[in-house]
Amino acid sequence: MRVILAKPRGFCAGVERAIEAVERALQFYGPPVYVRHEIVHNGHVVDQLRAKGAVFVEALSEIPDGGITVFSAHGVSRRVENEAKARSLPVVDATCPLVSRVHNEASRHSMAGREVVLIGHAGHPEVEGTLGRVDGVIHLISTPNDVGHLMVSDPRRLAYVTQTTLSVDDTRAVIEALRARFPGIVGPGTRDICYATQNRQQAARELARLVDVVLVVGAHYSSNSNRLREVVEGVGVPAHLLSDPAALDDSWLDGVRAVGVTAGASAPEYLVEQLVERLVARGATSVETMPGLEEAVQFRKPSMPSGRRSAGVDAAEALQDSGQ
Repeated sequence: MRVILAKPRGFCAGVERAIEAVERALQFYGPPVYVRHEIVHNGHVVDQLRAKGAVFVEALSEIPDGGITVFSAHGVSRRVENEAKARSLPVVDATCPLVSRVHNEASRHSMAGREVVLIGHAGHPEVEGTLGRVDGVIHLISTPNDVGHLMVSDPRRLAYVTQTTLSVDDTRAVIEALRARFPGIVGPGTRDICYATQNRQQAARELARLVDVVLVVGAHYSSNSNRLREVVEGVGVPAHLLSDPAALDDSWLDGVRAVGVTAGASAPEYLVEQLVERLVARGATSVETMPGLEEAVQFRKPSMPSGRRSAGVDAAEALQDSGQ
């Protein structure tokens, strides 16, 4: 049995930036540091940060006055942002810059007098944040079928934006349905789907053509990880999503000559390595990485707010690292 690893896979620049933001905050200020929602959708990452002193909350009311507060990579609504300002909470904003771009696009369209259609999944924290960034009318849809039920006041004053972690193919179908019903609608094509999501989906599609089964490392509640599984299945190849390598089911490998492995953008590489070790223990004779893109995207570190600092941190260094 051969093991073929997808490239690219695993952490993206936005996830790395968000995790580093929590670690830097812990270093600068000392624990506890309060993180609103999971910093990224992966329980292993969350548990590691919790062990270092991060406290994960769902509401700002759980954070004491003066508590160092980190907004997750998924972004927050304007209401949450304003609540933090009203309480003078020191905030480290780890929102992925690509999510912030969607926020800005939606707000710009709304300020121009357009109703906004958001293509995304109800309940996802990124979607909740985007919905809460638009003062005007905003509609949430997920499928081409939803387009037929849209009720808008003026089809000539309409725009759309998308959640960053969707399936490229599914989103393209929704956009085509929108443009067919509302020819005057404006929007970015599939550009709002982040580069990492698109790259990983394309790599998963190519990987699926080389193997008999694909194992996707990622949390079951991770949108981008679920989309990877769906992309593989769309090629006609079985795919299984594993939040932990220990969840590997030997029956998935029956009769398999080549197994592909990929990972969602919020899954750490060490989980991939652990999964490969299990596959080798079950008879895999070779491990190789398919050709693929080298991602070199980097985002500027989020600024550290003024406030108390850990005794072991030099204030000048902290100021320099914050970009101020």
